[in-house]
Amino acid sequence: MRTSKKSGLCYELKRFKAGKSTEDSISSEFRPIALAIKRLAKQARQQYSLEVDAVVREQSQSRKRIEHLLDGMLDFCFDDEMLALYRKLCRYYFSIAPEATVSYIYAYRDLWDNEQIEQGE
Repeated sequence: MRTSKKSGLCYELKRFKAGKSTEDSISSEFRPIALAIKRLAKQARQQYSLEVDAVVREQSQSRKRIEHLLDGMLDFCFDDEMLALYRKLCRYYFSIAPEATVSYIYAYRDLWDNEQIEQGE
């Protein structure tokens, strides 16, 4: 199966070698992906916000429920609002299970905390 002249990895590689690939073309190719991730994060934030508020309002002691939320939220902590929600749930969970909460704090740091990486720690 042949692809058109202006599509496919080989064509892009030739453009790159010829110096015709620019940052603009690369960023325009990734823009739809970035926008989709942003939309997904917004949806996740809305859903998790409802769940976190319910946990706090109900004063839930269910470790399984809280840890399930924290596990899912961690994937979206690149979003500042989701990070605030994650911290809120961690603060709540600390009085229930301090050691488990600390492990979630370290999980966040390992995955998302760039300051330590930049400082060489």
